[in-house]
Amino acid sequence: METLEKITIGEYVAKDFRTAAVFSKYGIDFCCKGNRSIEEACDKKNIDSTILQQEVETVLNTRDDSGIDFKSWPLDLLVDYIEKTHHRYVEEKTQILLPFLDKLCKVHGASHPELFEINELFIGCAGELAQHMKKEELMLFPFIKKLAKASLTNEVIAPPHFGTVKNPIAMMMQEHEAEGDRFVKIAELTNNYTPPADGCSTYRVTFAMLSDFEQDLHKHIHLENNILFPAAAILEQKFADQK
Repeated sequence: METLEKITIGEYVAKDFRTAAVFSKYGIDFCCKGNRSIEEACDKKNIDSTILQQEVETVLNTRDDSGIDFKSWPLDLLVDYIEKTHHRYVEEKTQILLPFLDKLCKVHGASHPELFEINELFIGCAGELAQHMKKEELMLFPFIKKLAKASLTNEVIAPPHFGTVKNPIAMMMQEHEAEGDRFVKIAELTNNYTPPADGCSTYRVTFAMLSDFEQDLHKHIHLENNILFPAAAILEQKFADQK
């Protein structure tokens, strides 16, 4: 089996584009200087190669969660999972994708003007999702956790300032739809994330990351719209019926 030291950075990114985010985090060029090993690149930047190797291995060993039965989870656990998995994913990937898209516009924008619209769309998405997630984390999710706790302890919950959980849920679902529509447009402009023949490694990685971002967004929205939100509304109604 090949060791991490023998495989070039470019080969890793070609094998699994998600590793590009690790190299980018440490300021390592996976595009023009992708023919180096991890050890070589780390030596040049005085980075501990062991730490970077561990992060690369973590990415490569990350498994799909499609077989998990989220409907069986307690709501407070599901809320924590959404925050730690999907909210954190959005926060991390937007910080990587924004400079990548900006770079593509500068380098390839003259021959591919659609990049400017893609960039503007993603900038809008990043900003809206950041606000959206904060509203969930500060307003909606804490109340859902209170509902989950009260279902075990039978404690009385004070009515939320937003009246009923259905109100913020309706707002969150509208915002989900808006971001879904935005990514439909991004997918169209990128020809379903297919880089052009003259696209460099950064071009290919950026489009692959955009595709992955959209897929994660779909999972994220599914967990909230189809599992968390309906269950929270049912639980709130259960308490109301007991009064």
